[in-house]
Amino acid sequence: MDILKNSVGRKLVMAVTGFGMIAFVIAHLLGNTTLYSGPDGINAYAGALHSCGVFLWTFRLTMAVMLSLHVFFGIQLTLENRAARPQAYTVTNYRASTFAGRNMIWTGLLIGVFLLYHLLQFTLQVTDPEIAAVRHPDALGRPDVFTMVALSFRKAAVAAVYVCAMAALGLHLGHSIQSSLQTLGLNSERTFPAITKGGIIAAILIALGFVSFPLVIYAGLLR
Repeated sequence: MDILKNSVGRKLVMAVTGFGMIAFVIAHLLGNTTLYSGPDGINAYAGALHSCGVFLWTFRLTMAVMLSLHVFFGIQLTLENRAARPQAYTVTNYRASTFAGRNMIWTGLLIGVFLLYHLLQFTLQVTDPEIAAVRHPDALGRPDVFTMVALSFRKAAVAAVYVCAMAALGLHLGHSIQSSLQTLGLNSERTFPAITKGGIIAAILIALGFVSFPLVIYAGLLR
């Protein structure tokens, strides 16, 4: 496809797939808030998701394709940008960039590694088989997701991994939201400061939302 042969086209693909994944992250966060309703809340939510059957797997496949495209073109564009500037500047000027923007590739890779771990832990449930929800049903015969999550986050190492991963997610989103809007031409010089601040606020709220789960459980506030 011709659109993928130039950097502008690939940036457009990254922007579209990025927004698709942001929508998923927000929906995932909202779904996970059922954890605060106790075992019945999160177990009922998980059961409803799995009852979708083919639709659920179609959705997962779609997200996997979007993620693959986003990662592939992200790495490709980063390598191309570095190749176009093979020699580092004698003096590096960071006034027009941010820490999050300069480290998008690294926060993205950290999120990718975490995602693999997250899928192994809570989706495939192979990292801690002794507490796997599919092997331990609740009183209503549903996979006991609440107990699996609670026992996992009571471990300091697991809680710390999630907190660090969500910090990386917050940094990544903080830059990607405004960058994607800019790529799609949805901002201007006048609106750019507001969009930048809005993106940072949204990223912080999303990260804090996810961080709240391991912290609340580890602190013993949710049992």
